[in-house]
Amino acid sequence: MTETLPVTERTRLRRGHKRGDFKRETINAILDAMPLCHIGYVLDGSPLVMPTFQWREGNRVYWHASSAGRGIRSAENQEVCMTVSVLDGLVLARSAMHHSANFRSVMIFGKPTKITDAEEKEQKLINLIEALYPGRNDFLRPMTEQENKATAVLSLPIDEASAKIRSGDPVDDDEDYALPIWAGVVPIKMQLLPAQPDPRNLDGVEIPDHIKNIKLG
Repeated sequence: MTETLPVTERTRLRRGHKRGDFKRETINAILDAMPLCHIGYVLDGSPLVMPTFQWREGNRVYWHASSAGRGIRSAENQEVCMTVSVLDGLVLARSAMHHSANFRSVMIFGKPTKITDAEEKEQKLINLIEALYPGRNDFLRPMTEQENKATAVLSLPIDEASAKIRSGDPVDDDEDYALPIWAGVVPIKMQLLPAQPDPRNLDGVEIPDHIKNIKLG
């Protein structure tokens, strides 16, 4: 049975209710499709939003940053909002009012915790690389103790979250469909281009299959 998250005052949609989705499988699919996220929190009384990579493990989402950064220290143990968005198309209508976008988005609210155990943190950072580039960890040198200390990892439960999705054609006022104005959708798709080698690669080092086979959700 598909699990549906409870609707809270923070996650309920005030407008466009039909676009809301609280099913965990829908939320997870969007998180898995887009690693780039934005973390919103309050720093010294002012709002701050920071971009970073996120990855999901089960019913929790993780992100990393510099251990010395003010963002990690401020976000730890306070309420934050993580957002993930995927732009799928530009929707052109017959009036400016009804122009829109096709998109998939997720908002997650909660209080993150910092992973303090060095071994657990190292494994989570390995999982980050594996989530982005499956198979790459086998090619990398081991993480150093200093790299471990310099990197912080935060964890947030996916308990209070919602998805918002728009798809399909423009929706115009009935009388506007008689106007001789082109309307429709311009699809947008993320595309991976051919990998560009570092000019300092050693001679004879070929691009590995795990890079050739990278896919975007």
